[in-house]
Amino acid sequence: MHKLGRGHRDKVQQFIAITGASEKVALQALKTSDWHLEGAFDIFYSQPQIRTVTDSRHLEELYNRYKDPYVDMIMADGISLLCSDLQVDPRDIVTLVLSWHMKAATMCEYSRQEFVSGLQALGVDSLEKFRERIQFMRNELKDEQKFREIYNFAFGWAKEKGQKSLALDTAIGMWQLLFAEKHWPLVDHWCQFLQARHNKAISRDTWSQLLEFAKTVDPALSNYDAEGAWPYLIDEFVEYLVENGIVQKST
Repeated sequence: MHKLGRGHRDKVQQFIAITGASEKVALQALKTSDWHLEGAFDIFYSQPQIRTVTDSRHLEELYNRYKDPYVDMIMADGISLLCSDLQVDPRDIVTLVLSWHMKAATMCEYSRQEFVSGLQALGVDSLEKFRERIQFMRNELKDEQKFREIYNFAFGWAKEKGQKSLALDTAIGMWQLLFAEKHWPLVDHWCQFLQARHNKAISRDTWSQLLEFAKTVDPALSNYDAEGAWPYLIDEFVEYLVENGIVQKST
């Protein structure tokens, strides 16, 4: 890259920082787009073949390392070993981001297809490359659109198979994990409210609407609209906050 002018070098670094692509892929996309960053992003995201080429044999070796001895899937023990190899706590939110990349249907399970396709999308075919991608996956949580996608994915991923709703304890654990990233000041009050007043499973509507509430309503509730189309549970939460003197009722 030392042969490039400074402007081109800067664009390569920007491209790598945002996409997590290799230098080779960054150069290919930028040259194809005549060094227009936006055009290079379009090429990268719309043409999967330009992304890092992975070795299918190495992917198979990785899968077999973690595969359950009795079923053709990676189960809890395999995921625990994977986390150990990556030097990541299994409770770390990056495991959720990884599962989102794999489009995993269920928590603590990866099918062969999910695992291989997810790693191909990430451009990973070795543990070394896997470790290098951890920070990239953490950074994805800072992107508003990706955070929303990961948040909405988490509902289906975390719920029990065959259930339409998410068990309350599981929902609370996921909210604490996700909102630790977004630093929503009311998350602990929300969880306490649910345990005290609701004590039932959480619907997908409540799950998705809570993110909108956290993003759009001031923690002091100064812009909360009682006539808005919030689920009844969120309206009850607002009443709970006022009743318990956690926020002052606006006049």
